[in-house]
Amino acid sequence: MGIRSANDECLKRIGESTAVLVDIRLARDVVPGMGDKTVYHAGPPVDWDQMCGPMRGAIIGATMFEGWTKSPEEAVALAERGELRFDSCHNHRGIGPMAGIITPSMQVHVVRNEKYEIETYSTLYMGVGKVLRHGAYDQTVMERLAWMNGELAPLLRDAIHRAEGIDLKSIVAQALQMGDELHNRNKASNALLLCALYPHLVAVGAADKVETAARFIDGAGHFVLNSVMAGCKGMLDAGGGIDGSTIVTAIARNGVETGIRVSGTGDRWFTAPAPRIEGVYFPGYGPDDANPDLGDSAITESAGLGSFAMAGAPAVVQYIGGTPQFALETTQRMYEITATEHDTFKIPNLNFRGTPFGIDIRKVVETGILPVINTGIAHRNPGIGQIGAGLTEAPLECFSKALVAFAETQGVTA
Repeated sequence: MGIRSANDECLKRIGESTAVLVDIRLARDVVPGMGDKTVYHAGPPVDWDQMCGPMRGAIIGATMFEGWTKSPEEAVALAERGELRFDSCHNHRGIGPMAGIITPSMQVHVVRNEKYEIETYSTLYMGVGKVLRHGAYDQTVMERLAWMNGELAPLLRDAIHRAEGIDLKSIVAQALQMGDELHNRNKASNALLLCALYPHLVAVGAADKVETAARFIDGAGHFVLNSVMAGCKGMLDAGGGIDGSTIVTAIARNGVETGIRVSGTGDRWFTAPAPRIEGVYFPGYGPDDANPDLGDSAITESAGLGSFAMAGAPAVVQYIGGTPQFALETTQRMYEITATEHDTFKIPNLNFRGTPFGIDIRKVVETGILPVINTGIAHRNPGIGQIGAGLTEAPLECFSKALVAFAETQGVTA
């Protein structure tokens, strides 16, 4: 199969994939390979001694949530003794924002690509600021984790079952028509998710618990993001492993390295140092406090959302910085490094043109145009949390390495 045919097949599989939120389950029961003292994290694989501060902070919090340790000091000692088993979420059909931590007792969204019978998993969204995914682990974080996993998750599970699933792909398509880009602006998509859930929440839950849950989902602003990320991963995974394809199927960052995966090279990671983020900071913080780029959420850009759809979501610049004109120009630039336009995800103020879709490593290397990522910013030290949001780019080195490896699979040498 030639490159063009392979890419056409890859994009066809991704484009016709579905994304339906079908369940919420304990990670130990559904996430492949999840065992005792197992910790999955965002980005390419990384060992404890190389991990960034916010990822270490999130792991400290996760070990205390699990009951494996009682203090940050015990958590650090546990990790240093090698008693925790670490791996990338992506290697186990999981995905997570920022530190992306998944451990056995955490409840996860189960999102199903029914067309290709692929299930993917993500934890529940905790809100902004001082939260686990940004490396915070104080008492408020622990209390929220306990409530979300012990009370909110069972209520949502019952509502999702009663609804017979929530069509996330449809929500994404609608939200793009309403000013979201689905990575850092989720005003419409979050409301659409809540509208889809609410009649079923009322039917299955006590009034006070339903009110608390609804207020939390609405107030979190981005609650829908984690399940959308899992949906994007399931769609992109359907396009993985196609010999001869140069389409990117994942971009992920662990706070130390950024890595990409390419359909024609399977599950291999091609990495480079994680870049810094140009952003808007919360009061009292600045660039010197920031950790380099972190998280699996660039799966949205990989699927034609996020920064790739910013032209339809100009208000996002109030959160990440820039101007509405910059948002428009960013989307227009991304068309130059993608293979096609999405058939379902469309931008109204570009005459309903499909979002740029299918990052092609050849085009990135040829043009030098890098995929733009909009993202949150975590403090570089553990225990503090989110300090802002901004913009960065996936490093060119990832794509250059991938192209060399891809050429070798095709029997081409320099």
